[in-house]
Amino acid sequence: MRWPAEAVWEQVAPLLPGFSVEVLPEVGSTNTELMGRARAGRLDPVLLVAERQSAGRGRLGRQWHGEAGASLTFSLGLVLAPADWSGLSLAVGATLAEALHGDIRLKWPNDLWVGDRKLAGILIETAASPDGGGRYCIVGVGINLATPAGEGYATPPIGLRELASGAEAGEVLLRLADPLVRTLQAFEQFGFAPFRARFAARDALADRAVRLSDGTAGTAHGVDEQGALLVHTAAGMKAVASAEVSVRPAGSPLP
Repeated sequence: MRWPAEAVWEQVAPLLPGFSVEVLPEVGSTNTELMGRARAGRLDPVLLVAERQSAGRGRLGRQWHGEAGASLTFSLGLVLAPADWSGLSLAVGATLAEALHGDIRLKWPNDLWVGDRKLAGILIETAASPDGGGRYCIVGVGINLATPAGEGYATPPIGLRELASGAEAGEVLLRLADPLVRTLQAFEQFGFAPFRARFAARDALADRAVRLSDGTAGTAHGVDEQGALLVHTAAGMKAVASAEVSVRPAGSPLP
């Protein structure tokens, strides 16, 4: 597979001094790899791509397997120092969806859906920066290019090629890298506020009956200024932080 590493570097390097692009034939998890480097003091901005990811991780410890040619898996690592980290996964999701296809919706807090099928997931992790000037932020992205076969998925999957038949990993990566970096830099400066309306325009749960993994049922009503999901329950409006619970449309199995 040919990767446009140089073209990606040419796009991003003017925005991120010291930026590099690495493509590995196989790695357990791109997020885990960058986290290990960060803990060893390697905090340079890098885009790490895996042709095959054998131990990918999603939110709440779920697995995400990335097969060569059938998916695009990468992690972007850089030091960020926003005043408030709340809503970062929503800002990233909005940017990815806008860059990929008009039919893609955002399932709070970190998935890209087409209808009620999962196209992609986002996993954001941070590590302490030794000088205390922000944190090393790792944004992991896994996108199905081909629709995964098999059963047992909590959410039925879909591949990007069902929307764009010729979608290839290298071309998709080149389409995403620059807007993703710009989003992270804008978030660092302005927080979630500039992205709230963009998320709302693609909110897959808006005005839908939902169930939370703590047993609460209600109706989703978008997100607040910090990106918390607003759910109208029998006890009133509840702001749900992503670290607290999972949420599914009513009638869907909870993970």
